[in-house]
Amino acid sequence: MTSRDRLLGLTVVVLWGLNFLAIRAGLDHFPPFFFAALRFFVIAIPVILFVPRPQVPLKWLLVYGLGFGVCQFAFLFWAMHVGMPTGLASLVLQSSAPFTVVLGAVLLRERLRPTQVCGLLVAMAGMTLIGWDRAQHAALLPVALTLLAGLSWALGNIGNRKAASDQPMRLMLWMCVIPPLPMLALSIGVEGPSAGWNSLTSSLEGNGPLALAGLAYIVILGTVAGSGLWTALLSRYPAGTVAPFSLLVPIVGIGASWLVLHEEPSVLSLIGGAVVIAGAAATQVSGKVRPSTLSHSPAPARVGV
Repeated sequence: MTSRDRLLGLTVVVLWGLNFLAIRAGLDHFPPFFFAALRFFVIAIPVILFVPRPQVPLKWLLVYGLGFGVCQFAFLFWAMHVGMPTGLASLVLQSSAPFTVVLGAVLLRERLRPTQVCGLLVAMAGMTLIGWDRAQHAALLPVALTLLAGLSWALGNIGNRKAASDQPMRLMLWMCVIPPLPMLALSIGVEGPSAGWNSLTSSLEGNGPLALAGLAYIVILGTVAGSGLWTALLSRYPAGTVAPFSLLVPIVGIGASWLVLHEEPSVLSLIGGAVVIAGAAATQVSGKVRPSTLSHSPAPARVGV
């Protein structure tokens, strides 16, 4: 990888790490499910109007959108709404990498290499350590919800992989068309029909402008710019070369949360997070792939939150 492209990879790391601060700003004003619907709604309208739909089977586009878009952000925003620290959320969400390996083995019958099995065991040990630490000092529910978000991201990766699009950026943009209506229905059913509307009409008061700035950051810098650069890197290099950059996102997320929000994660949580990242990195180590499987199992593009 050239120095220029390494710099682009690190730029994506920073954009995605700061994305968690933007999410926190949005959740401080908007109800979580409505904020998720709003985030995708802003992207979906111009996509429908100006971006041609990728030529992929509809069912795999739906799996991608429901897993990555609906379930991941429903669980993640819910977790952060009920007390998941911002920095720790960026770290626990990396569980999506080992979850993707497990789902690939179960659903796609992909063969696990010994290194991946060891990585899975290490990542599970790290997640257990974080869960045990949170159970001693705070509610365990936010961690469980964030792990479900990681599992949902992994399910979305399976849909992405099965879609096997040769235009991954277009596929990612059309994935954003799926979540708004299910998220809006979830918001109306759980948060009430007026909660989202009231937060939107009051968005110029109090912490509303900061929440709108967070929304703009998520859409423009986190999704369009970050995912666009990521997709460009994946088009130039093997996924195994690019994917490890995503494991640096929690470093930015935790550091930014400490500087801006004054969050101080426990030493045990940080140790558990380091173990999770080490295990996730091991699951992404490139190995030899039989030629007969290449057309059926292209590596999924990891798209940040």
